Amino acid sequence: MPLGGGAEFIVRYIRFEKIAEAVESLCIAACHELPEDVLAAIETAARRESNPAAAKILEQLIENARIAKEQGIPLCQDTGLAVVFAEQGTDVAVQPPADQEDTTLADAINAGVARGYEKGFLRKSVVGDPLKARENTGSNTPAVIHQRIVPGDKVKLTVMAKGGGCENKSQFKMFRPTTRKEDIIAWVVEVVRTAGADACPPFVVGVGIGGDFEVSCFLSKKALLRNLGQPNSDEFYAGLEADLLLRINALGLGPQGLGGDTTALGVMIETAPCHIASLPVAVNMECHSHRHKSIILQ
Repeated sequence: MPLGGGAEFIVRYIRFEKIAEAVESLCIAACHELPEDVLAAIETAARRESNPAAAKILEQLIENARIAKEQGIPLCQDTGLAVVFAEQGTDVAVQPPADQEDTTLADAINAGVARGYEKGFLRKSVVGDPLKARENTGSNTPAVIHQRIVPGDKVKLTVMAKGGGCENKSQFKMFRPTTRKEDIIAWVVEVVRTAGADACPPFVVGVGIGGDFEVSCFLSKKALLRNLGQPNSDEFYAGLEADLLLRINALGLGPQGLGGDTTALGVMIETAPCHIASLPVAVNMECHSHRHKSIILQ
């Protein structure tokens, strides 16, 4: 594609089918294989757990993960809503199938989700209308897609299988801009406490601070994608993550809410600039079956 001044802009194309196949594989793999960092965190928690009953539950979670991976079966019966984070390079576009003229990245992603949930015998959990009819779409689509344009000629796709039980316990609050750090900590801990056994602890807790109403909620979910052993790059927020994890585990809810030292495996915070009159905070709860997989297409 020619540009002014004699420069030439070359767009790479990635086939629709290649994207759909990648998403199909990610859906199945995410539901069958617990990420290594999550499994390692559960194993560490099992070794450190002082409550014998809680340690036994953690060992059962480890065994469940082993069986799911070896036998190719879902880690949990709730195979989740497919949440897809897509980073599309400015120099790459989707090449449509021969029999179609106009297709988008979202079309390819939804095709892959539908195939993955069908081929992988994964439970389909999406209703087409939220209130009036609530009829199952039969394909686990449409997926929730967060698409971002980034520099480059690659496409990065991350599929998260988000279960309903933990998602239902997520919360948002708009604080006054004068709110103290301690008050935000207390609120986040209370969100986790009220989630209790219903959200299937031990949890992974994502916290979004800043932005506006919707951005803080997005950040709280995006935070869940970070490796559990990777603290926030900002020293202040890394300290806040550590403080929150300590206080959440002090609740004593433990695995499956039956008591113990391990209520959460990790707390991750993501932030964004916000209005001078606002301080939005969101908490996205994730259960112990924290399922996500990524791929880079080029």
